[in-house]
Amino acid sequence: MTGRKRVAILISGRGSNMSALIAAAAASDYPAEIALVLSDRPDARGLVLAAEAGIRTIAVDRKAYSGKPAFEAAMNAALDDAGAEIVCLAGFMRLLSADFATRWHDRLINIHPSILPAFRGVDTHERALAAGVRLHGCTVHYVRAEVDDGPIIVQAAVPVRGGDTVDALAARVLTAEHRIYPLALRLVASGRARVEGTRVVMDNEPLQAADPLIVPRFPEGQ
Repeated sequence: MTGRKRVAILISGRGSNMSALIAAAAASDYPAEIALVLSDRPDARGLVLAAEAGIRTIAVDRKAYSGKPAFEAAMNAALDDAGAEIVCLAGFMRLLSADFATRWHDRLINIHPSILPAFRGVDTHERALAAGVRLHGCTVHYVRAEVDDGPIIVQAAVPVRGGDTVDALAARVLTAEHRIYPLALRLVASGRARVEGTRVVMDNEPLQAADPLIVPRFPEGQ
């Protein structure tokens, strides 16, 4: 297909969500192409995986820059050079400045391992278990200046089971992440999802709460 949006993915580690996006973009009818994978760590495993998939990669090592403005300027230069139209954060472990978020306003999306606005920040699975919630999950949202804030595109809920460990719950949520991030990017790249005020609205048919991509159904025991 023609007219696909050029997407850059920012990672810091193994890039499992990156891999899910690359796999989705391999489909001929997907409205986005992965033009660049950028990491703030030269040793990130995801850079190797992306290169093996034929994706252009670059490392912008945070340690090589005197401060955040210079680091983000180097990232912006790489993103511009790749012609990026949408930027996806996929395990990118650096807090971005308000200036960066503003520059990429409504073109920068992130996946977070909780059902926002619950459990912003880190250690989401530990906190979910400690709080005794019955449902946990993940959220893809547009990025704003505040941490883990911005209009919500897609969310998935997963059950919290009796006897769950942090690792078991995290694995269940990660499975859901791999389902909803490609869906969210499809909605954004196709123009079906758009921001109105502080909310995302969808064109055409509304998404259904029973859709397994939005509320994944898991076989018993998972």
